[in-house]
Amino acid sequence: MANIIITAPIQGWLTPMAAVPDPVFASGILGDGVAIDPTGDRVLAPCDGVVSSLQSAGHAIAILTDEGVEVLIHVGIDTVALGGRAFTASVAVGDRVVRNDLLITLDLDDIVQSASAAVTPVIITSSERFSISSRATEGLVAAGAPILTLSEETSTDAAAASPDQSTSPDRAQVSVHVAMMHGIHARPAARLREATVDLEAEVALVHGERRAALTSPIAVMALGVRHGDTIVVSATGRDAERAVALVAGLIEDGMGERGEPLHPAPSVVAPVPPRTIPDDGRLVGVAAAPGRVIGIAHRLQVAEIIFTETATDAAAEQAALDAALDAVGVRLAQAKIGANADEQAVLTAHASMLTDPSLVEAAVSVIKAGGSACAGWRAAIREQAAVLRAGGDARMAERADDLLDLERRVLQQLTGTAETAGAPLPPDAVVVARDLLPSDVVDLARRGAVALCVEGGGPTSHAAILAATAGLPMVVALGQVLDSVTDGVCLIVNGDEGVVEPAPDDARLTQARAQIEAERQRIAAARDARDVPCRTHDGVRIEAYANCGSVDDARAAVEAGAEGCGLLRTEFLFLERDTQPTVSEQTATYQAIADALSPRPLIVRLLDIGGDKPAPYLPIAAEENPALGLRGIRVGLAHPEVLEAQLRAILAVDSAGPLHIMAPMIASLDELRQVRAVLDRLKAELSITSQVSLGVMVETPAAAVTADLLAEEADFLSIGTNDLTQYALAMDRGNPAVAAGVDGLHPAVLRLIAETCRGAARNQTPVGVCGGLASDSLAVPILIGLGVTELSAAPARVTAIKALVSGLDAVTCRAHAAAALNCASAAEVRALARKFAA
Repeated sequence: MANIIITAPIQGWLTPMAAVPDPVFASGILGDGVAIDPTGDRVLAPCDGVVSSLQSAGHAIAILTDEGVEVLIHVGIDTVALGGRAFTASVAVGDRVVRNDLLITLDLDDIVQSASAAVTPVIITSSERFSISSRATEGLVAAGAPILTLSEETSTDAAAASPDQSTSPDRAQVSVHVAMMHGIHARPAARLREATVDLEAEVALVHGERRAALTSPIAVMALGVRHGDTIVVSATGRDAERAVALVAGLIEDGMGERGEPLHPAPSVVAPVPPRTIPDDGRLVGVAAAPGRVIGIAHRLQVAEIIFTETATDAAAEQAALDAALDAVGVRLAQAKIGANADEQAVLTAHASMLTDPSLVEAAVSVIKAGGSACAGWRAAIREQAAVLRAGGDARMAERADDLLDLERRVLQQLTGTAETAGAPLPPDAVVVARDLLPSDVVDLARRGAVALCVEGGGPTSHAAILAATAGLPMVVALGQVLDSVTDGVCLIVNGDEGVVEPAPDDARLTQARAQIEAERQRIAAARDARDVPCRTHDGVRIEAYANCGSVDDARAAVEAGAEGCGLLRTEFLFLERDTQPTVSEQTATYQAIADALSPRPLIVRLLDIGGDKPAPYLPIAAEENPALGLRGIRVGLAHPEVLEAQLRAILAVDSAGPLHIMAPMIASLDELRQVRAVLDRLKAELSITSQVSLGVMVETPAAAVTADLLAEEADFLSIGTNDLTQYALAMDRGNPAVAAGVDGLHPAVLRLIAETCRGAARNQTPVGVCGGLASDSLAVPILIGLGVTELSAAPARVTAIKALVSGLDAVTCRAHAAAALNCASAAEVRALARKFAA
């Protein structure tokens, strides 16, 4: 028999089976083969044959060749738990396919974000008859490229070792209830076979009228056994009774997968339920950029870039890629001219990614293997994007959008469809999209969009940042419910609360227009009085500050009437570069911001890096859960040279207004004392005798409940409600699956804020809020009622917040806050807050 060639069913990174992060596959229990960490979204037939098995969840498929080779493709690890939602099959069991026919289409983003791993084993399960004589080397592989060469075994040892059933007629069988929450899929099938391999018995499972021997995990998987099914375990041979008892016991025990099914497993997967508030039909997502508007839905249609996957002249393709990268680099540099600070920061990040040698090398590797320049660039980008999404940190996953932005720019250049200015949008267009890249937001703002509603996305993505800068209200993580919003439908978009109201009736429209107009008038009045100190209607002083991340932000804050900067994010100096900024470079930047604010106060937050914001020049090892690892002040204490350099730079600033320092992510008094010791030592060394305030950013529940201890030694406390909320609720605010539940107005978060204010009050230490709640109009009255005396909002929101505070009564706010603390959920708090604001 001639050798049999098995080709890659999907493009990606070819890796040995032993590297698969699951012992069942890595140990070869199911059979020998290789694995591919996919960068594509199409599973193709690796050979000619018949579809012998297709799991109901769509995650695993097997092809049987005419020679008797059975090839199992298992997409991802633990993907059975997705219940089929990430897989669309183009074939059915019994269909005949030829090599490179489409088998399954994947939602790779969903798999990467939801499964244990996306790595895809390609297994020869008929290893008793066929052996692998050669395999491709590790590295990038294109779909359809040869990966395995098989030859037929000629030994008859396997047949000789089989039990002689003619002399061993013993039989046994028993009915069992399937306890595995995802039924009998690849892992249980492999373990059942392994458990009986040393027994003299032929064991089979019977499900209805179908039967499968345990020696064929593919056949077992093809039975489609689900959680709760009753099946029969049958065996013949000398050890039949032992085998039946062993297998039945494993199935009934659940093999570590006991429980209720997490996802439906019918052939048609149930759609993701819409995120709605049942009583009024509003769509609830996550607030990403503030503001309220009324507009008309306009679904964004992005044309797919068509290109040829293969090429014969590798040198020409590589030259074309080099030229395209150069051209895109020039356009990025040109786009920075006249762009605002946030746009410039994003364009700088894209330019640095564009010249990343690892991306270029990966693309060239595909080109040398016969791929086109377009195919190489897409493969390189998708591989790196998958790595970012698989890292477990949602904000890093959001940066994958920047890579996809670059993918599109370069593919447009390569295919001659380079970026062109889009046509103006219809009047009052609320753009509805599955997702938006940073360049999309800039383009849509220039084309006249009034708001953005996105199925996916996250509130800390570059797209969200650019939307806020452009003044576009944006709601993200709305889910598949957006599929029901058709072009031309009227929408009320509330970017402050993350709510969209489709097809409002005339009464609601009239009410919304009145609310928006009243808000506009309040903001206009506050802008006219921007130099007047912020006070409640009954005279309680509330300092209205702004969060800043650049000189331009500081100028915008002053223009909006901010009384100072309550949070200067210094990360912009440290990220997107290969070396640490020098002391003089830092001082110059801090000085420019202080001058722009002069004589207003400036609170400089020490470097909040690590976890979601890594720097290549700091040796921070990979962490299983970066959000709970080395980040914030822990990085400064672990790298004292970085902390000391930043403190020196801050102390060198000659500010006309008060200059304060704030330590991020403090969780204990000892951490504050360590920072204080370094600060005092440097002050003595530099002969600085004036008071330098050192405060604490309260972002952990530990800091909130020990606020009384921290307040004894801290000069001020400032609550970072974004991180405090996700740590208190154990929900990642950037994860669309749970983001709708991440609400700073949850009673648990409010009680932590109240405890912080109570602890600080014992020492007469001022408390501010510099997180997202300070920009939330529904939250502000509650914060004031809890005892917060300083609000630091986004520069674009400062005027609106000052206008809101001026109409509040502090005594009424205290009663309102007390009622909020007794609510049972964030939804109840928001309902109470809306009633209070009415």
